[in-house]
Amino acid sequence: MSVATTDMPGKAPVRVLLVEDSAVLAARITELIRRLPDVTLVDSVSTEDDAVERITSATPDVVILDLHLRLGSGFGVLRTLPRNGGRRPKIIVLTGFDLPEYRRQAEVFGVEAFLNKSRDYHRLPGLLSSFAAHTPAEG
Repeated sequence: MSVATTDMPGKAPVRVLLVEDSAVLAARITELIRRLPDVTLVDSVSTEDDAVERITSATPDVVILDLHLRLGSGFGVLRTLPRNGGRRPKIIVLTGFDLPEYRRQAEVFGVEAFLNKSRDYHRLPGLLSSFAAHTPAEG
């Protein structure tokens, strides 16, 4: 018996790395990702160093990134990513600190979305599903 992981043959699932220091929110997002077709969680980490290492080793397609981490910051992670060329995951900033200066700085780093944890959490499934719909087929 085989189990299909996607509705479209040859379509690779979108690989997501979660960078979040709240265990409760990380568990909630993990459960959300598990329910989405064509989206898979490669790992969940809570520090800047772990995030940088996993982005390099796991090459996720998308990173859901908190700005305030247990050790380090989301901006520290963003500074390590290539900005002009090179393989770079799509970035969804998910933060409780929706400050205008943070939003502007995130835009400079080219993030795809900047979400407030309490106000915009409901947008995560749609964003991830949209990224999955635009992921090229394996081949």
